Amino acid sequence: MGNITLFIGGAKSGKTKAALAEAAHYPPPYYYLATAQGLDEEMRSRIRHHQDERGPEWRTLESPLNPEGTLRELPGASPVLLDCLTLWFSNLLGDHPGNHPPVSFFNEKIRDLIEAAGIYQGPVIVVSNELGSGMVPMDPVSRDYRDAIGLAHQRLAAAAEKVCLVVAGIPVKIK
Repeated sequence: MGNITLFIGGAKSGKTKAALAEAAHYPPPYYYLATAQGLDEEMRSRIRHHQDERGPEWRTLESPLNPEGTLRELPGASPVLLDCLTLWFSNLLGDHPGNHPPVSFFNEKIRDLIEAAGIYQGPVIVVSNELGSGMVPMDPVSRDYRDAIGLAHQRLAAAAEKVCLVVAGIPVKIK
């Protein structure tokens, strides 16, 4: 399971840029496993910006709800950049309106992602937002989301070969 690299940091910290640079250590082609959904103009603009950052050697695969399943289906050993875990979990919450899944559901999803990465022959680079350094959310759904992300980060970091905290555009290797 040593082929996972995790880039974690705050919003707009430079995580994706650092992850793209990590992928560039390997020969193309590359897979960009996108979890973002362009549900409004602001998000569509962000998606376009991320697309502009990547060159023609990148193949974008949109998988907002099942990136672990998409990873299992990929052939070969090209680098895969999953961007991002926090949006994936947010999408899963939105897919269950009014009846949010328990933290155990997210534990199963991250277990499945780690297993898929362990089977995949190439490097798997994951981008995620650090949420645990802020205030405790007021409502139970937000607390469960924050807890699920924190537990997922712990499991991914334990399974990863490399973990970088990105601060002000600078990746700081912590593992």
